[in-house]
Amino acid sequence: MNTRPAGMLPGFICRLLLCLSVVPAAHAMPDIQHWVTDNGVRVYFVPAPELPMIDVNVTFAAGSVRDDGQPGLALMTNTLLDMGAAGLTADEIATRIESLGAELSTSSLREMATVSLRSLSDKSHLAPALGILADVISRPNLDKEDFERERERRLVAIRRSEQSPSTVADYRFFQSVYAEHPYAHRVSGTEESVKALKLDAVKAFYKRYYVARNAVVSIVGDLDRKAAGALVEQITGALPEGERAAALPPVPLLKQAEEDRTLHPSTQTHVLMGAPGMHRGDPDYFPLYVGNHILGGGGLVSRLYEEVREQRGLSYSVNSYFSPMEQDGPYLLSLQTRNDQVDEALAVMRKTLRDFVDKGPTEDELVAAKKNITGGFPLRIASNSGIISHLNMIGFYDLPLDYLDTFNDKVTAVTQQQIKDAFQRRVSPQTMVTIIVGGEEQVSSGIAEPD
Repeated sequence: MNTRPAGMLPGFICRLLLCLSVVPAAHAMPDIQHWVTDNGVRVYFVPAPELPMIDVNVTFAAGSVRDDGQPGLALMTNTLLDMGAAGLTADEIATRIESLGAELSTSSLREMATVSLRSLSDKSHLAPALGILADVISRPNLDKEDFERERERRLVAIRRSEQSPSTVADYRFFQSVYAEHPYAHRVSGTEESVKALKLDAVKAFYKRYYVARNAVVSIVGDLDRKAAGALVEQITGALPEGERAAALPPVPLLKQAEEDRTLHPSTQTHVLMGAPGMHRGDPDYFPLYVGNHILGGGGLVSRLYEEVREQRGLSYSVNSYFSPMEQDGPYLLSLQTRNDQVDEALAVMRKTLRDFVDKGPTEDELVAAKKNITGGFPLRIASNSGIISHLNMIGFYDLPLDYLDTFNDKVTAVTQQQIKDAFQRRVSPQTMVTIIVGGEEQVSSGIAEPD
């Protein structure tokens, strides 16, 4: 559920909520304060008095990697949290949140599950909003009727997702790259797995993972350290201490290339190519990050964009990116192209990748990439929402508190040789998985090399 302020709210509240994501925070890097509560909650706090607003994220290591053979269990548990809590129904929670001009939302990904609150900072709004957040986290109803209703909604969403070639490609990519690793299965689950879910399993999952030692709280807003401590105690004080989730197993390297073509009724074919990439805190993070910005992460100025779209007009959208997680998340190259251009577009993408791995970037490309990255970085933390997303990452992955302060310096220090060395060690075009979804008729499996 994502409740939003209605038109009945005072105009100044609506305007504040709308401008929160665009009003700059202080120009200096945020001063991150960190502590651990008595029951084990890890807290990351940045004071931001420029606006009378508070953003709070409560994140648990309770994503789909913890499904333990029941795909969809983590998402179902997280979804049910604000469907009813402390005896309140979902409608009652939504109405109360609306009346306070606040926003409450839940989300669940592969590794993490989050409950978020945005509220005005004055006590008349903040205190009751925090009370609702505390109830959602610590006293969810996990009601049978809510469970059955949400399961039906989830089944409808899963069936709808199968009609999207991009989503089908994403499913098949993770299954092919990660095989038996917990990253492999769908966050949403499958029709079969969701139909098999039991409410008792949801309750057991909640009891195991929604505990203090498995939680990270990120706070950005108009309050001081003392008030932030009281806030954390109010929303997490009732959580049992519990235990932190176990570390995930390492991701095996791919040993050989694999190509998977799936026919799908669409005028555009979706192509994903990649392999396990890097993890948060990876020693090669900055050379790989800067190098990929040059190859395909820099949008209109990247090599892939130039080779695939500008020079040959083979794709409107082409890019590449690393998605680091606790273990090696995927390195992905993707494009969409007309069904009759798939082989040519894929061949160009493969050749561009090989050339970059073999030779690395030019000095001009490196200089331009550094300017682009360092120049744009302040914009990524120029709002409360931008700051809290970085706080969440720093806290969840145990990154150093000076991560934001040193980011641009580490980008600037990257050399051509470091990029070339990192890509040659970590990116192997010869063992990548290629997923192709689309086309109205079967296309040939042969890949012609461009001239």
